[in-house]
Amino acid sequence: MARVTLMAACSLMVLLLAVPSVFGTDHTVGGSSGWTLGGNYDSWASGQTFTVGDNLVFTYDSTHGVDTVNEDGYKSCSTANALKTYTGGNTKIALTTPGKMYFICPTPGHCSGGMKLAINVVAAGSTPTTPAPSGSKSPSTPSTTTPATGSSPPPPAGNGAVGGFFSAKQLMGSLVASLLILAFMC
Repeated sequence: MARVTLMAACSLMVLLLAVPSVFGTDHTVGGSSGWTLGGNYDSWASGQTFTVGDNLVFTYDSTHGVDTVNEDGYKSCSTANALKTYTGGNTKIALTTPGKMYFICPTPGHCSGGMKLAINVVAAGSTPTTPAPSGSKSPSTPSTTTPATGSSPPPPAGNGAVGGFFSAKQLMGSLVASLLILAFMC
């Protein structure tokens, strides 16, 4: 009986290896300083790669908030047409689609004081691009536009990256976790 249970457990582990888990990265906006006045969010974002499946984590006190806005709202520091508003001091925003995203603090004067963030989210398995710093006239890399039909552009071909829904980092994490579990069970 124990041998049958052990074989079933090992078979389950083999199946887990075939179906990778999705592990996204949580990016704490502003690092240890969080979402506050005086942060340099352009500099912070330039050191990050934002991928579909990751999360932005905003930590802030009650004098702040987070508004998701369009590019015009970002440039003008206007919350008049905010796409989404968050309060509460700890906001986690899932990055679900590739493309540019814009965030500002809705407290009067805070956005113009630097509490604004522009990021470029890349598809899993694609090569990241560096967004242009705010205030620059031309982008540092060509932008990708999504067709009007709502479909997303195809992933780049021939770059050696794992395509589809899973990045190489996610597949490796799933493999390591599955092997550890298998080692303890068998």
